[in-house]
Amino acid sequence: MARFLPATAALLALAAACTPAAEPAARRTVPETPVTDTGAEGAAAVVRAYFGLIEAGRPAAARRLWSGGGDGSGKTEADFAADLARYAAYRAEVGAPGAMEGAAGSSYVEVPVRLHGRLKDGSPFSRDAVATLRRVNDVPGATAEQRRWHITDIADRSTPEG
Repeated sequence: MARFLPATAALLALAAACTPAAEPAARRTVPETPVTDTGAEGAAAVVRAYFGLIEAGRPAAARRLWSGGGDGSGKTEADFAADLARYAAYRAEVGAPGAMEGAAGSSYVEVPVRLHGRLKDGSPFSRDAVATLRRVNDVPGATAEQRRWHITDIADRSTPEG
């Protein structure tokens, strides 16, 4: 069972910026400052930022947190935005990151996420997912961009209702 952490001050500030009542969607702000924490909590911060940007109606900025500047999402910017346009309300609860694993000069972390909200047709949705993130370790020749955490996959982990 995934463990979900209580909100930190930074997460509360991000959530306040993303709350629809805070200000109209066109003016909502969510920080896009690159995460510099190279540990597992840094990966979780990227996931929180990603879903905060989605909740704030900023799909292009969210897509850029995927590997390859967004190409790792497997969708063009327009397709990514179109997929998210079907939601009237989209919320994410980000859990505690798993242990870091390494391979071939990179580190990987999985972060559990509980997604819920409402589609534009009014029907609710809820599912569990896991985000996988990767960063290149501090190896010679690695760029600053490569050493940042990037999303490589978000997999549905919901169990079918029986």
